[in-house]
Amino acid sequence: MKSLPLSKPLIVLELANNHMGDISHGLKMIEALAEVCKKFPFNFAIKLQYRQMGSFIHPSFQDRMDLKYVKRFMETRLTQAQFEEIISKIKDSGFLAMCTPFDSESVPLIAEQGFDIIKVASCSFTDWPLLETIADTNMPIIASAAAATVDELDSVVTFLSNRGKEFALNHCVAEYPTPPEKIQLNQIDFLKQRYPNIPIGYSTHEPPSFTGSISMAVAKGATLFERHVALPSEKYQPNEYSATPEQLKEWLRAIETAFKLCGTSETVRVTPPIEEIDSLRSLRRGAYLKHNVEAGQQITDDDIYFAIPCQEGQVTANEWSKYIHRSTTHSIEANSPLLAINSKEKNTRLHIIDIVKEVNNILTKGKIVIPSEASLEISHHYGESSFSEIGAAMITIMNRQYCKKLIILLAGQRHPEHLHKKKDETFYVLHGSVEVNLEGTWHQLNEGEMITVSAHTKHSFRSLTGGVFEEVSTRHFSDDSYYTDNSIMQNRNRKTYLRFWQNLEFND
Repeated sequence: MKSLPLSKPLIVLELANNHMGDISHGLKMIEALAEVCKKFPFNFAIKLQYRQMGSFIHPSFQDRMDLKYVKRFMETRLTQAQFEEIISKIKDSGFLAMCTPFDSESVPLIAEQGFDIIKVASCSFTDWPLLETIADTNMPIIASAAAATVDELDSVVTFLSNRGKEFALNHCVAEYPTPPEKIQLNQIDFLKQRYPNIPIGYSTHEPPSFTGSISMAVAKGATLFERHVALPSEKYQPNEYSATPEQLKEWLRAIETAFKLCGTSETVRVTPPIEEIDSLRSLRRGAYLKHNVEAGQQITDDDIYFAIPCQEGQVTANEWSKYIHRSTTHSIEANSPLLAINSKEKNTRLHIIDIVKEVNNILTKGKIVIPSEASLEISHHYGESSFSEIGAAMITIMNRQYCKKLIILLAGQRHPEHLHKKKDETFYVLHGSVEVNLEGTWHQLNEGEMITVSAHTKHSFRSLTGGVFEEVSTRHFSDDSYYTDNSIMQNRNRKTYLRFWQNLEFND
């Protein structure tokens, strides 16, 4: 099975009947096209059309020159020998050879003459006898799908896929020429989304002076492009939708420019050049100390301000994150820059992600639905590394005259002893089991059980198996938690707050 040559964009130049049945004119066309195409970095194919005229046109109509297409096809007939001469010229000029059969009888001849690609015209898109014959060849297929319904598209794609054929689909509008307002380029998006594993192209019939649509087709992700071409002469003039060599050159320039504008990849983020990185860094704000700090001091938002210019090696606002804890390695004076060489950092982001995964897992096991806009509060009283033993995750659902929270404990996790002076609380277990200590006495709570904690009551809680409980209380105040261990009260970084945490895309 031959392959579609899509390592580079494929440009298909449709001769159709523009050779005018004149072998000399046809050969000159190929020479003119070769001169234009050699300057562009694409794969090129020249496409012919085959019809076995003795059977393609009903015998009673073969002399009906009043019928447009009968007249056109009969007047531009070439012999088999003439077609073979054109095919040789196509290949000798560095083009791939491509052909559209309009009847089943032409398919064996196409295979015998060594064409590289076979084309299905829009009018033949659901010509099942022809498709069966084409599917029996070992050639890759490009099919134009003008006016095809969704059911017809699905049927043809299934037909070719089930036969293991390599094929591409072309968006196409079969109006000659196609007015710009009827080009329907969004259909390229439709085809790409419906058939994500199939190459999608664009076969154009708009006036050749109009290049806006081909640029947009490139931007929409088309990878092969087809248009009719012609060579004007004193004897022959092109139709309204066929490009002359000069018009073809401008069309190809538009394609080349569009690919340059689109860049190198649509599936991965590109690596920016160093010049761009340096330019951006020169505009970024650097971290400066508000006051003198000693070596070994943990730096928080209260200790720094951001300003330009950014010094070489300075920590920037872009590098300042709730996931990164930074402390000094040297004493630093007020208004001096915080640098990589006078500080060190600890990045907790990956650990926080692991915590969120565990929280999500226990909520899923408990079949507990969380409002999509709810934030997650992770309490790590002695640091993120100790969270699995000491800490809790909390989700505040409401905090007005009364407060409702969900508190999640991992298996083997405990929350340190503390009290509240302003609020009473009621704990109600939704999932798993939780033990609550009130003034030194442990109380075991299982799903559906609850306990009330009055203000000024020292309490802690833990779970051996993992659990989720609901806390309902009067209004919660952020300064109303008093821990028995005063070091927790001194820890200004004991909480991490996250939004959009449920999908774990982590751009918070």
